[in-house]
Amino acid sequence: MSIPQSGGGPIESFAQLAEFMESGCKTKDLWKIGTEHEKFGWLTDTRRPLPYDGERSINALFAGLEAKFGWEPVREGGNVIGLTRNGANISLEPGGSSSFRGRHSAA
Repeated sequence: MSIPQSGGGPIESFAQLAEFMESGCKTKDLWKIGTEHEKFGWLTDTRRPLPYDGERSINALFAGLEAKFGWEPVREGGNVIGLTRNGANISLEPGGSSSFRGRHSAA
C-alpha cells in the first residue's frame, strides 16, 4: 500500500521525472557534507537487543553520554529520544538502533 500523495498527479515522462528531481536540488553555495552512523546495541551476555529502560539500556547509555560528555537530552512525552551537542545529534531510531549525525560543514 502506498502513502496517499497530494497534487502533481502521475509522472508520465522521463523529462517530467528529471524536472521533479532537479526541483529538489540545492545551489552549490548551500551544499553541506556530514557523517551519519547507525548503531545497534545488544547485551553481550544474552545477545538480546538493548531495552529502553533499566540498568543496561538505551536510556542508561543516553544518561551516560549526557553526564560524561555534556550532551543535551531531547525529550518526547517525558522520554529521552535523542541527544544534541554542538550541531551534532544522536537519535533513537525504530527497532532500538541509534543514529549519530555529525555537524554539517561546507562542502
